[in-house]
Amino acid sequence: MGKVESTIKSEIIRLAKKEVRAVFRPLTREVRNMRIKLSRLSKNVSLFDRLAKEQMRQEESKKLKLEVPPEQVKASRFTPQRIGKLRQRLALSQRELAMLTGVSLGAVGSWEKGKFEPRGDKKSALLALKKLGRRAVRKILEEKSAKKQEKKPVEKKTPRRKRSRRPRKPVRK
Repeated sequence: MGKVESTIKSEIIRLAKKEVRAVFRPLTREVRNMRIKLSRLSKNVSLFDRLAKEQMRQEESKKLKLEVPPEQVKASRFTPQRIGKLRQRLALSQRELAMLTGVSLGAVGSWEKGKFEPRGDKKSALLALKKLGRRAVRKILEEKSAKKQEKKPVEKKTPRRKRSRRPRKPVRK
């Protein structure tokens, strides 16, 4: 009798698995299609988000843009001493000058040491700063730093979990 029981039991299990597969196969296809759609939608959202950020940056740069006519940029000459004196006259640190011109702190240091010269829009920003006074420069700096603080929310770092050294056991199906 034991052999008949085991045969019936195995046949019931086989038929049950077949029914489950018949029900789940269309569902897995549907889940796969939904994941593909979700991936496409998230790519579109990230693209639109990037475009919106770029447009915001352009609007901000229009408001706070330090520019002069191209003729003046070509005619101007900046020596390391002139850049240093400009910075001292406006009572700016190298970091603040870097923030105003849109370059790194190292670039301002390189300008003042004479390793590199400012070019293009950086040169025009320096020329525009040359025409401004301390109060106007401070106002622009405050606006830029306020906008940077709005953009950067402070995030708390969560401690990382320690991983065990032994491998995980495979999951049985």
